[in-house]
Amino acid sequence: MKADQMNVNTHHHPATIEVGSRKLTIEDVLMVAKNRCSVTLSAAPAFTQRIQQGADFIEKLLANNGTVYGLNTGYGDSCTTTIPAHLVDELPLHLTRFHGCGMGEYLDDEATLAVLICRLNSLTQGYSGVRPELLKQLVALINNQILPLIPEEGSVGASGDLTPLSYVAAALIGEREVRHHGTQRTAAEALAMIGISPIKLAPKEGLAIMNGTAVMTALACLAWERAEYLTRLCSRLTALASIALRGNRGHFDPILFAAKPHFGQNESAAWIFSDLHEDAQEMIRIQDRYSIRCAPHVIGVTRDALTWMRRDIENELNSANDNPLFDVEGERVLHGGHFYGGHIAFAMDALKTAVANLADLMDRQLAQLVDPKFNQGLPHNLSGSTGERAAINHGFKAVQIGSSAWAAEALKLTMPASVFSRSTECHNQDKVSMGTIAARDCLRILTLTEQVAAALTLATVQGIALRQRVDANTNQRPVAITPPVNEFLATIRSHSPFLDEDRPLEQELRHIATLIRQGHWRLYHHA
Repeated sequence: MKADQMNVNTHHHPATIEVGSRKLTIEDVLMVAKNRCSVTLSAAPAFTQRIQQGADFIEKLLANNGTVYGLNTGYGDSCTTTIPAHLVDELPLHLTRFHGCGMGEYLDDEATLAVLICRLNSLTQGYSGVRPELLKQLVALINNQILPLIPEEGSVGASGDLTPLSYVAAALIGEREVRHHGTQRTAAEALAMIGISPIKLAPKEGLAIMNGTAVMTALACLAWERAEYLTRLCSRLTALASIALRGNRGHFDPILFAAKPHFGQNESAAWIFSDLHEDAQEMIRIQDRYSIRCAPHVIGVTRDALTWMRRDIENELNSANDNPLFDVEGERVLHGGHFYGGHIAFAMDALKTAVANLADLMDRQLAQLVDPKFNQGLPHNLSGSTGERAAINHGFKAVQIGSSAWAAEALKLTMPASVFSRSTECHNQDKVSMGTIAARDCLRILTLTEQVAAALTLATVQGIALRQRVDANTNQRPVAITPPVNEFLATIRSHSPFLDEDRPLEQELRHIATLIRQGHWRLYHHA
């Protein structure tokens, strides 16, 4: 297998992911989110015993008239309200219902599955006091594709993703709406179709499901993968732009980059260097403009940031992040604030900026390619039309305008969400993370950046074809192209033919952007 054909992630993935026996990775979440595997709970006796002991400890506390936040007290600022013993069993149901006020678009299937596996994994840490039955019910939702309709708006990211996760809790008890294999129906109907009864939540279980960071963590996993892929694609497109502009391969020389040893920057430079043929013709400029020459320095920032972002996302993924938590061995109730999503918020705010810089980089490369003042002899706007018809054809003129619009919108959205904390819930939640908003912003920036990448993909492929034509017409030595680049050019051409006469490019751009989002081209070997 060629290095260029290797998958972005070469780890072996089982058909079933066992939860409760090991730490999960971002890739595990993605396997579930993309419906590429089923989920099972650990069968280890120690795991089952630990979960059951947590549930038994709560029963013991309540039987001994202990006072525990959220079990026999009100929630949040209402923690001083004591719940009469005969109403304790109803309290979790009210928690799920009064939080049923989300707004905005519903999370898609991929994001919803990611939320479910993130919440399940957190509850299997053994600190949340839930029963094994609740974990099994969550597994059933995942494996049977019963996906709660989760509105994406309404979480401030501390006290967890309360409102969006209330829709998960509601589905478990047979309330509200779900998607089941693409059809929207009531949760009760969907559960009945697979022969499962709605669960009745035990005193801690409504809080355990809702009082955590599963939504922001799930979205962060999805964002991380898309950003990682974009760094690879940006490297490939930089190589294509350099070929089209007859750029200087020496800008990416390994000896040069050894002098500044940021790992991700060196990685990107090595990819670009390998894409450029060692027999490439003489460059036109001794130093290319920054959007080509400094591309590894831009891309490398994102690649290096992804390493610490993985650390923080996976720490959050494998944490118990509700409140209160229970030390079963020590028989203690631990009240704290692990629902605060600060690490995810900061990672997503940082990733927003890093990805938007990729959008800006690619937009500048596209601007070079279409402008005859800078594109080293290529036609105006990369138009493939010749003769008298060249006067009425405009090539990629409007595509560059669109790219500039998408890049500008991406840049605008980089305002950090985490600094916009709002005091909520009678000033009990007076400092909140806004992590879910940051993650949603990041996904929007990724979509915009993928659109810029789609535009640049078509433009660079067009530019190389035009460079070959220009060189042939001027008796220049033909541009040399490496096999991985040649293969990439061919596959793009299969989706979007050479542009000679103007045509609407919307559908081609949409298709390429979708392929980018899906990580369609497996770029470079992932060590």
